[in-house]
Amino acid sequence: MADETKAAEAGPQGRVVTGVVTGDKNSKTRRVEIDRLVKHPKYGKFVKQKTVCYTHDERNDSHLGDTVEIRECRPMSRTKRWELLRVVTRAPSRTLSNLEGAVAGAETPVAPNAAK
Repeated sequence: MADETKAAEAGPQGRVVTGVVTGDKNSKTRRVEIDRLVKHPKYGKFVKQKTVCYTHDERNDSHLGDTVEIRECRPMSRTKRWELLRVVTRAPSRTLSNLEGAVAGAETPVAPNAAK
């Protein structure tokens, strides 16, 4: 019993890594790419490689282009083995059609002709 409480207080279980969300079409599932540099065994040149992790996002907090911190966890499906810890930085909005006529920092959109 005491061992269980020590394990819970020790901190997060599994590795914690940072990556970029490259897929957010499924609900509660995100495709996260982790970039890394690996030294070529023969030539010594550093080669850029990426690892794709499918991540569980319970509240659908992250979106395409966000930098996120993820942690290894128990298998949640055939491919999902990671869970979202937090969104480190948000990506700029991809579409401006929702915010047409909006002013940066304003709560409600301002009509373009209202300023005249």
